[in-house]
Amino acid sequence: MIPIATNQDSTLIPITIFNGSKNGKTLGITAGVHGYEYTPILAAQRLIKVIDPQKLQGVVILVQIAGLESFLGRSPYVSPVDKKNLNRSFPGNSNGTNTEKVANFISEQIIAKSNYFLDMHSGDAPEDLISYAAYYSNSKMPESSSTGKEMAIALGFDYIVNFDTDKKDYIKKSEKSLYCTAEAFKRGIPSIDIECGRLGIIEEDKINKVEQSVSNLLHHLHFLPDTKKAVTHSHTMITNRIYLSAKFDGIFYPTKKAGDFVKKGMKLGHITDYFGETIQSIYAPEEGLILMIINTPPINKDEDLVVIGKTE
Repeated sequence: MIPIATNQDSTLIPITIFNGSKNGKTLGITAGVHGYEYTPILAAQRLIKVIDPQKLQGVVILVQIAGLESFLGRSPYVSPVDKKNLNRSFPGNSNGTNTEKVANFISEQIIAKSNYFLDMHSGDAPEDLISYAAYYSNSKMPESSSTGKEMAIALGFDYIVNFDTDKKDYIKKSEKSLYCTAEAFKRGIPSIDIECGRLGIIEEDKINKVEQSVSNLLHHLHFLPDTKKAVTHSHTMITNRIYLSAKFDGIFYPTKKAGDFVKKGMKLGHITDYFGETIQSIYAPEEGLILMIINTPPINKDEDLVVIGKTE
């Protein structure tokens, strides 16, 4: 339990370190960067018993719940302590607020010690989300990009999203990473995400999927011995994402769900004012797969309503 304190408040970061019986590389894993995203947090609990140090080559550093105050406070997106989003706070600040100090600790004590990095997420409280893996890429960082892609594929998801950072030159130290995995990639570390679970609800098959995916990754990276022949898992690549946002505060009525394929011009939902009058209708600008769609009534101006993935 790692204590993090400011002059105003304090928190803890629960971390498990698996020291393998054989020397090797280090894999950093974070769960609960968003504390309302319960699927990876519960999967991380199971990994404590699943990962056997006697069979392990190398070290696995597992952050059980990065945003503990958000978790305990049942607070989507942001910490109830300082109202900051941990996954928009990297690389953090050692002299900052509660959330900024947590981000700094993860950056300097977890990410900096890792050869590979995985951040595990699910759909937050209002988000209907399909399950997918993702990897960071940049044309100026071909080795880290290629290894990250192989890691993402090894997880075994049906969909793989490429977070292409060419327009965000992470080689420039002046540009903040903001995201946890982006901070790892900026440091040249092959970096991947899991998105599995939706709406902050508990579904056993999703928890099992995350647990199995981490096991797949450990075998792929040779942290654990290969006990059986690798199975090739078919997948669909998503190279571009389209974000549709709200123009007004109001009440959102979706007409589609995550995982639906949509065509250009298809209606995805509408927003009403508080008296039921439609003030914005949302249509698909292009065809693609709905990766995420808000599935609870409240909506705020400029929030993302829908994310559409362009499949190859």
